[in-house]
Amino acid sequence: MALLFGALGAAVALLATRQRWAEGTATVAGGAFPLTARGSDVTGVPAALAIVGLAALVAVFAVRGAGRLAVAAVLALSGAGIVAAALVGASDGSALDEKAAQTTGDTSASVAALSHTGWPYVAAVGGVLILLAGLLALRYGSRWPAMSGRYERGAERPRRKARPVDPERPEEIWKALDRGEDPTGA
Repeated sequence: MALLFGALGAAVALLATRQRWAEGTATVAGGAFPLTARGSDVTGVPAALAIVGLAALVAVFAVRGAGRLAVAAVLALSGAGIVAAALVGASDGSALDEKAAQTTGDTSASVAALSHTGWPYVAAVGGVLILLAGLLALRYGSRWPAMSGRYERGAERPRRKARPVDPERPEEIWKALDRGEDPTGA
């Protein structure tokens, strides 16, 4: 469930940051023109933390012990950060004010008729899913299987015993020739 929650939450958060979060109109010389701001214009935090959450989600299965707890905590914190940044960005109008200033060339320009969409709340739901994945990993992660220690440095593992050499096998005949021995002489 944690893997599903984390992957789904990251996908939802990344999708939501690409959508329109705010819209309004700027007035220039008696005329009004519409402006929109995507989630990435308002704040880049949810998208960045969603990527951190995806990396932590993969890493939580690759590490063991205290490392797993640390990665699970990063996963949970990234979800909480997405929720906080999305909720703060839900009522933020500064990105549209900056766009109005750039578009009009007037640094004091601001946006009128400001409205917000529901996409920041969708990003917050994605953050909640990542937070749940992190909390599940913190609670049950010690019981989950880990990657094999086969390739770890210094791991003691039993060595396979060499099989007896059969001098009649073709590869053994070639090895004897390589050593300068005559495999036909006995």
